[in-house]
Amino acid sequence: MDHGILCVEEDNEKQEPYKSLEAQNMNNELLAILEYIEQERGISKAQLAGAIEKALLTASRKSIHPASDLTVKMDPATGEIKAWAKLKVVEEFPNNDEIRLSDARKRIPDAKIGDIVNWEVTPKNFGRIAAQTARQAILQQIREAEKEIVQEEFKDKVGQLISGTVRRIEAGNIFVDFGKSEGIISGKDRVPGEQYTIGERVTALLLKIDEKSEPSLILSRSNPGFVRRLFEREVTEIHDGVVEIVGIARDPGSRSKIAVRSNDPRIDPVGACVGMRGMRVRNITGELGGERVDIIAFSENLEKFLANALHPAKLLSIEPDFEKKQVTVHVDEDNSRLAFGKKAQNIKLAQRLLQWQITIVIDKDQDAEEFAEKKAQAVSELAVQLGIEEPAAEILVNNGYLSVDELKNIPMEELQKIEGLDESVLSSIREKLA
Repeated sequence: MDHGILCVEEDNEKQEPYKSLEAQNMNNELLAILEYIEQERGISKAQLAGAIEKALLTASRKSIHPASDLTVKMDPATGEIKAWAKLKVVEEFPNNDEIRLSDARKRIPDAKIGDIVNWEVTPKNFGRIAAQTARQAILQQIREAEKEIVQEEFKDKVGQLISGTVRRIEAGNIFVDFGKSEGIISGKDRVPGEQYTIGERVTALLLKIDEKSEPSLILSRSNPGFVRRLFEREVTEIHDGVVEIVGIARDPGSRSKIAVRSNDPRIDPVGACVGMRGMRVRNITGELGGERVDIIAFSENLEKFLANALHPAKLLSIEPDFEKKQVTVHVDEDNSRLAFGKKAQNIKLAQRLLQWQITIVIDKDQDAEEFAEKKAQAVSELAVQLGIEEPAAEILVNNGYLSVDELKNIPMEELQKIEGLDESVLSSIREKLA
């Protein structure tokens, strides 16, 4: 005779095991942990219960029952954990996946041979055993659940700016709190010289989400993309695509060069980035902790673009090798210092911006008298235009500022950094440029 397969649940009221005070305490403690994680991390108790059930089944299978079809269930309301096995009812000599008819009828009076019953096999002190054997597995499941939430929340923000608060600082790494998730600015992604305090608001570029690391949000303030996103946020014309960023070269914390061009001939790309009275670039340098930003007009003409990139140096001539992307630049002795810059920073950034190898050649055969005459003329004209003494005007000329038009695009903070200009000179310059 064929026997139907019947899944029979145990009568909980008759079979519920005695709850010791220790078991109740463990259940209450587990519930408190689940509620805390739900509130702090945004992972539901039901989701956590599923993770715990899976972890307990994996970690505690040997201590539960030898049956091949086991289930562990946790009640999210009480924290109680029970184990069940699917067993087939047989008359005698049961194996690991079977149960003797006489034993089955002790709980299920109408059980018959061939039935499949859900049989509770919860070991004594299972809560304590499970806690000891499955703790790490549970934590891993919770971490995976957290990372899924982080992935879902931040997957569309990779490559964008995000803001959080400094939670802690360890071994040079900055851990940033985003509420239900955490990010890290490692030592190599910090800007040299920047100082942070606990609770301070910080903005950074989200480089990637690394599910294998902890924290999984990898942030940077030193990446050139950080400067790009700041300009996109601050300059409407860039955000709208009217002005385009062609390239960025950066020495984090010290100086950046950014090449821009306009897709509308009516819009000056450099002026748009500088903003009225330098407000836009001033906001960006403020976020960068005072890092100097050179905004350069891009040109398809190599000579012109190179001259812009090496500003304030004045170039005599260039000898390009387009096949090898190498260029020899001729300058006079006075402009050689400006071309190289402090610690050769100017030429290094220019090379990165153009992605060409640049060689500086100093021509010493220039007519020194002619150069001195042109310089003196520039000093005299600038002194008259700004209403300052010629020694102060000469300082400006030596730093590459030869006209009032050039000074209009320079934030006042940059002029304040020039050695030798006192407050009276700066005040006069402000009045003339206003």
